[in-house]
Formats: sequence, C-alpha cells, structure tokens
Amino acid sequence: MRTKFIFSLLMAMALIIMSCSDGEGSRSAEGTGTLSVRLTDAPFPYELVAEANVTVYKVEARLVDNDDDMNDDSSDGTDDSSDDDNYPYITLMEEEMDVNLLELTNGLTQQLAEIDVPEGSYDLIRIHVKGVNVVLTDGTVFDLIVPSGDASGIKVFIDPAITVTGGLSSDLLLDFDVSRSFVAKGNLSTPAGVNGFNFKPVIKASNLSTAGTLSGNVTTVEEEVPIALEGAQISVFAADTLNTTSFSDVDGNYAILGLEAGMYEVVAELDGYLVSDTLDVQIDAANITTQDFVLEVDPDATEEETTEGGN
Repeated sequence: MRTKFIFSLLMAMALIIMSCSDGEGSRSAEGTGTLSVRLTDAPFPYELVAEANVTVYKVEARLVDNDDDMNDDSSDGTDDSSDDDNYPYITLMEEEMDVNLLELTNGLTQQLAEIDVPEGSYDLIRIHVKGVNVVLTDGTVFDLIVPSGDASGIKVFIDPAITVTGGLSSDLLLDFDVSRSFVAKGNLSTPAGVNGFNFKPVIKASNLSTAGTLSGNVTTVEEEVPIALEGAQISVFAADTLNTTSFSDVDGNYAILGLEAGMYEVVAELDGYLVSDTLDVQIDAANITTQDFVLEVDPDATEEETTEGGN
C-alpha cells in the first residue's frame, strides 16, 4: 500500500482512495512501503486576493516505530540530529515546488512526494517553505515572513500516527487552511485598504484510509429551473464544534476532503438566501458522501444580494 501525503487548502482537495494491488509492479522492496504527499487548499473567501503563493522545498516524515533497530544511524535519507526525541526523519521530497494555494480548490490537490519509505508508524511531517507572498487583484504583492518554515520547518502532527506496511500504500492528506494561515491587515473592502498579511500556517493531517469526502452542489430554483449558486458557504460541525468550511464554485459544486469517518452536521448559507436546514451526514472511510442543498431566496433580501450568487 502506498502512503500519499497530500497538502490541502481548505478550498478543495483531490480525492485519493487508499488501495492495494496484487501486481508485481506495485510492490515495493521488502521492508518498505510507499509514501505519497499531496497539497490542497480550503476556500479562501477574500475576493481581493488573486494568489497565495508558497515555495515548498523539502518535506520530511518522522518515523517513531518500526521493527528495525532505531539506533542504527546508517539508514539512507534519515536525520537523527533532530531535537524531536531523537527519532529519525525520512526525507520525502527535496526540490523547489512553487504552489498557488488558491488553485487547489474543490477537490484539487498537488502531489508533493510519492516514495518508498521504511515500514513503521509516522507521527509528524515537517514542511519547509520559502517565497511566501500574497498577490491582490490589483497586482499589489505582499512578501511575507516565514516564522519557521525556512529553518526547522512547519510541524504537522499526525494523530493517530499513520502506519506504512511493506508492499502496501497509505495516503495522507495535508490540508493547508489558507483563510486562517494568511491573516489580512487593514480594510478589506478595497485592495487599497489592505496593508499587509501575517503568515501563521495552519495545516491539518488526515489519514485517507480512515477519512472520507463530502461533496455536492448548491442551487436555488427560479421558475422551476435550478440555478447554480457560487460562493455559498458549507459548514461542517462535529459535536456542535465547527470542523471545517468550504465554498461552492461557479457551478455550485463543493468538495471537502479528509473528514474522519463519523456523523456530522452540515449547513449551507449565502447572503440573500435563507440558511438551509442543518442536516445529519454520515461520512464513511475512503468513500464519497454526496449532499446537495437547495437554498430559498430570503424575502427580505435586496435584488442585488440574490443576483450576486446565482449563475
């Protein structure tokens, strides 16, 4: 089974289903499994932002448990000099990759690495980034300071740890939340009012062997004809706590990857329309759950509000 690490922005992530194959070509060397890494993004609602760019130049995974002697320093690709309990780090990728996180929406991902790694459990990813900047729709560019990504790396804990088994693959999704990672400063009503951003990376790791995907479509009905609604916010709650959000695209579609299997409450809303009923949705591991929404026009809304979202 192969392990895929996938970076994601809450905007959208490509669906990756954990799979095994009996073919010889898919088998790794005995004692190793394959690790794959992808990047995706969650919806970034700031209409003034055209790009949110990062350059990823190194990705590492911490091996905390395997059957071999953990004191053996001769393994290739490991680094025992870390101050993280002296566990070895396996280098998954070490080359520059430029990513505009805003392009990774509604099911799209960027694969960062797919590599054979030693069997065992991995509980932490270190992502090294540089060249972080935000480009506004008027062309203004803000270069941002990376708090730790260009030195010790951005640490993303995997809880519970993901296990790589020899000859098999495991998929891990790293969800890069742009809306929380790029904190705007100033007045967001116009590009001229924005005076900068703070970069505070928020990344969540999801084991796709135990997680599923929620997708669907958001529409309204005009004269018995369904009309796609762009920009509707879909909020997912677990135990009355907000888990994540997504936004519908120009065709009314949305997708949320990396949801741990279980029961959630989901609601859709858009300015100018009544908030949908709160629906109970079951997410199953390695499967896609579909939930569509039909929003009714708010009778108190202005015509401008209701025409902005409809297509």
